[in-house]
Amino acid sequence: MSLSVVRDLRDYRPASSAEELEQYETDVLAGFVLARASAGLTDGTVRGDISNLEQIRDWFQRPLWEMQPCDADAYFGRVLRNAPSGTRLARAQALGTYFEFLELRHKVELHAMTGRVVQCPIDEMNRPRDRKDARLRIPPRAEEIGEFFSGWSTELGSCRKFAPTARNYTAAKLMAELGVRVNEVRSLDLDDIKWELGLFGKLHVRWGKGANGSGPRQRMVPLIGGADRMLRWYVQDVWGQFDDDHTRHGAPLLLSERANLDGSRARVGYDALRSGLAVAVATHLPGWTGRLTPHVLRHYCASQMYLSGVDLISIQEMLGHSWIATTMRYVHVHRTRIEQAWIAGQQRAAQRLEGLIG
Repeated sequence: MSLSVVRDLRDYRPASSAEELEQYETDVLAGFVLARASAGLTDGTVRGDISNLEQIRDWFQRPLWEMQPCDADAYFGRVLRNAPSGTRLARAQALGTYFEFLELRHKVELHAMTGRVVQCPIDEMNRPRDRKDARLRIPPRAEEIGEFFSGWSTELGSCRKFAPTARNYTAAKLMAELGVRVNEVRSLDLDDIKWELGLFGKLHVRWGKGANGSGPRQRMVPLIGGADRMLRWYVQDVWGQFDDDHTRHGAPLLLSERANLDGSRARVGYDALRSGLAVAVATHLPGWTGRLTPHVLRHYCASQMYLSGVDLISIQEMLGHSWIATTMRYVHVHRTRIEQAWIAGQQRAAQRLEGLIG
């Protein structure tokens, strides 16, 4: 058996002409667009990635595959130093995705044409950080949420505008009991309540948040935690006070006080639900003023379900997460599991020590 000579991929090879590289760069970018479209991403997401890549390319003035970590340091550390964090993150994500595409599809060809080994210039040292991900949203305790909704419920008997206040109350309860997002709940139609499904009925969330620009993701959410009784009360005693036709196709579940051109009621707005919650918090749970948002109610729902013994996979399905890791960030617990485990460990160690001494 004889040994063959193995050439290192980093060995230099004659570079192609400038014209060939320019044409190849165009072809690679076109292939990147097609691949992202094939993955099911929306046109808007793909356009956003291309726009970010083009702006980096305009600054770099050379094909992006030539970028080194020092180039990325200069771009994100100087050029985008004072840019909004969202802009920095979008540019870094687009660049990282593009280099992943290059490594998967064009690594060998690029080496043959340029002598370069494709390597992403974004690494753990210079990767822009998302400040929002670092913020830990600890929701109120169950006692505080109970006090909050109890006070808000009592207010309904004497408030000046019953229907809008009851609508805001219902939306907040759905966020806290079912973990639906504020835009998901405002997008519900009256027909999205499926009373006949499951043990308690279900909500058909048709406009769930998509992952990686994939567009709305639908899911069925069971009406647990008393959400079924609350929705029956809302539909029977509140919805009709907005003076709309319940037989109308696409009639919203949560109505606005404003009317459409045809006289029907419009769908409640995002800001109306957020401001309605903020006012209620300032009144009935003032210690959480400015902190108890719709998204914190979603975190509260996940935490309470976990404390009640619901497994993470079920919570993931309930919240509509693509990854279980996302669900785990939503589970905040006020229990003392870690402390109790530490105490139990100390007790076991003491027992072993007693056995050795005895």
